[in-house]
Amino acid sequence: MRVVINRLGICFVLILLLALVTRAQETAPAAQPQPQAQPASSSSPSELSDKDQGAGNSEIKKQERTGTSDDRLFYALPNFLTVETQNVPPLTVAEKFKVVARGSFDHIQMPWYGLLAGVSQAQNSEPGYGQGAAGYAKRFGASAADGTIENFLTGAVLPSLLHQDPRYFQSGQGGFWRRTGYSVSRIFVTRTDSGGHQFNYSEIFGSAISAGISTYSYHPQGDRTLPNTASVWGTQVGYDTITIVVKEFWPDIRRKLSKKKQPESMLGR
Repeated sequence: MRVVINRLGICFVLILLLALVTRAQETAPAAQPQPQAQPASSSSPSELSDKDQGAGNSEIKKQERTGTSDDRLFYALPNFLTVETQNVPPLTVAEKFKVVARGSFDHIQMPWYGLLAGVSQAQNSEPGYGQGAAGYAKRFGASAADGTIENFLTGAVLPSLLHQDPRYFQSGQGGFWRRTGYSVSRIFVTRTDSGGHQFNYSEIFGSAISAGISTYSYHPQGDRTLPNTASVWGTQVGYDTITIVVKEFWPDIRRKLSKKKQPESMLGR
């Protein structure tokens, strides 16, 4: 099977971990405060909260100004098209291509594609590539091409032609299942450049076109069949769906991790 199956498995594990963390945070009992003397140099909880809110407000204001984000999933993978506010300007055609290129050619993509190629080789998926260094190089190139082609088709080319917005607008409202339902629905419903909503042609047809291009151009001859192309298309949509769910909850996890770092840094003072 194509390397996209491996990406789907990795993302499925990530979303399970996010779900466990989110559910644990929702159900965990509040810790009983222990009375203790406060050093004169320590910041109060309200001051820490103000600092955390200030950092969050600063990031949101930047998103409202630029229309994109500097965020990274798990502090590594580019997440530049996820915004945590609805109040952002529409992206121009040039901006759509620029932000997609920025994410597609980010430095972290090379080790990511290298990991996917290694898993693919270990499983001997697409045996037409062979084994050894030559087989690994072919898998690496195919993985990088697959990701780049789909990124541009779903995030820049079709959104520009159809005037659709390629960004993901985080909900942040409600419980785990409500937010999960919202994020999954974004695969089929997207925002337009004018602020309306319509069927997500860019995602559905963009992933289908990219599956066809990759399957019938540089993947092994034995895989160039219509059923395999349809399977790759469905898997890519599934991978994108899981990725969007991760994007919905990642800002919450990131903020909670930032809050934990603040008291730890204060203890060292």
